[in-house]
Amino acid sequence: MLLTQSTVKFVKRNNIIHLDDYCIDLASPIVMGIINVTPDSFFDGGLIKDKKALLKKAGKMIEEGATILDVGAISTRPGAEMVSTKEELNRLLPAVTDLKKEFPEVVLSVDTFRSWVAVRVIDEIGPVIINDISGGTLDSKMFDTIGKLKVPYILSHIKGTPANMQENPEYNDVIQDISNFFSQSVKKLTKAGVTDVILDPGFGFGKELEHNYELLNRLDSFKVFQLPLMVGVSRKSMISKALNVKPEDALNGTTVVNSLALLGGADILRVHDVKEAMEAIHIFEELKLTIQ
Repeated sequence: MLLTQSTVKFVKRNNIIHLDDYCIDLASPIVMGIINVTPDSFFDGGLIKDKKALLKKAGKMIEEGATILDVGAISTRPGAEMVSTKEELNRLLPAVTDLKKEFPEVVLSVDTFRSWVAVRVIDEIGPVIINDISGGTLDSKMFDTIGKLKVPYILSHIKGTPANMQENPEYNDVIQDISNFFSQSVKKLTKAGVTDVILDPGFGFGKELEHNYELLNRLDSFKVFQLPLMVGVSRKSMISKALNVKPEDALNGTTVVNSLALLGGADILRVHDVKEAMEAIHIFEELKLTIQ
């Protein structure tokens, strides 16, 4: 739900994301729809081949209830090869420009770990959320850049890089280790002038199967930060491996895990399948009514 600044006083501060003249109300969980303009993403790479396909997908997601559209131009699946900044921008800029023109009221997020890409996109179409899967570890200028741009930032945890993150990742305690990372990074972001931070524990990014389910089981541990929490598990290997199915057949498992994430305190569900995620939220909201 988008609010004007004048209505913010009725909502708790940590339930609001500020973006330019609008605020996103997180009093109830919302959905972020995934739009990959890549040829090699693990589930839907190569499906968006032109502007028509892009706008059709985006329109369907908005109709089904997505509050945010997250556009990515680099695959970050395990073992993925990096593409140049130039290639990322060649894929990304036309897509976000078309989306902004066709759906001016929708909130856009850009999935990038490069500060220069963030600058170029915002110069081109105006403020967007920056979703950095590296949590600033792949670009030392990212935090300062976000502080200057004055846009919301999704701080994700990753161990290693997409190319090597699944090569035997180890933790002393996965919750404690990620919490320490969040604590140190949020301090740096605050010092850089970033005022809107969303936490993403990074399911599947440098985590084995048991790490992911430990995260899911103890997700409410991150409430101590009093910051919005995003969860992205859509059709990931933590589901397909557990069920011994392909990502194409992992929608039901995704809905189950999303429902558990909502119970653990997730404010944003980042998904490929908006309708099913919205249904999980509606059921969750009905449940909340019985315990208030």
